[in-house]
Amino acid sequence: MKRTLTDIPPRPSVQVIERMFTLIDILAARDEAMSLKEISEKAGLHPSTAHRILNDLTIGRFVDRPEAGSYRLGMRMLELGNLVKARLNVRDAAIVPMRNLHKMIQQPVNLSVRQGDEIVYIERAYSERSGMQVVRAIGGHAPLHLTSTGKLFLAAEDPQRVRAYATRTGLPGHTRNSITQLSGLERELARARQYGIARDNEELEMGVRCIAAGIYDDQGDLVAGLSISAPADRLDDGWLPKLQASAHEISIALGYSPSARQIHSARVR
Repeated sequence: MKRTLTDIPPRPSVQVIERMFTLIDILAARDEAMSLKEISEKAGLHPSTAHRILNDLTIGRFVDRPEAGSYRLGMRMLELGNLVKARLNVRDAAIVPMRNLHKMIQQPVNLSVRQGDEIVYIERAYSERSGMQVVRAIGGHAPLHLTSTGKLFLAAEDPQRVRAYATRTGLPGHTRNSITQLSGLERELARARQYGIARDNEELEMGVRCIAAGIYDDQGDLVAGLSISAPADRLDDGWLPKLQASAHEISIALGYSPSARQIHSARVR
């Protein structure tokens, strides 16, 4: 039977990328490290070609070299895999509670996760009538210290890591309300720990305020934040119980229990 174009599996248009995928698949098929000779033979590549690509993958931590001439998948694969897993699980669990919360308050509801020194928005429930077409679009990102959810993640860190974040980023500001000094950030994080919620007081964008509650997984780890964004003069603290209840509902769907949170807190201390 003649194969149509749609029957043919798609292939990368760049040869070196195709070879990179092949090498990663070969390494993924084995638990232990593999020699350069074995890898190149399975890939049908000259050893020098395989070595060059593996060396570049090692630089990016996608491949580890436990000893000279041997290779295995690197920790970067695990990091990215965990990030994707967390995003997909959280998003699936959050969609219905987010929509329900939006129906109750008629303001945009945002779901975001941490990626390095930034927050990335991965889902949003809103209506065109809200007029809140701001930076919190899906896929948008912002510095941790300028967002309500970002502050939750920083509040979960120990003081040394918070100071390292401040040194690393320089705490840049976006508006006149932005917190750009470590002392001010530390006070803000102390309030977040005390009350279990965090705020963005027109720090990312003038005219927009946000409140956020944390979402926790079955290990008691903070994996995402649920936030409400509204015009600065319309944000209502009366929404807090609804926000916290929705965040808790999502956490429960991820396997969270108060005992897991207690174990996590003890482990952090």
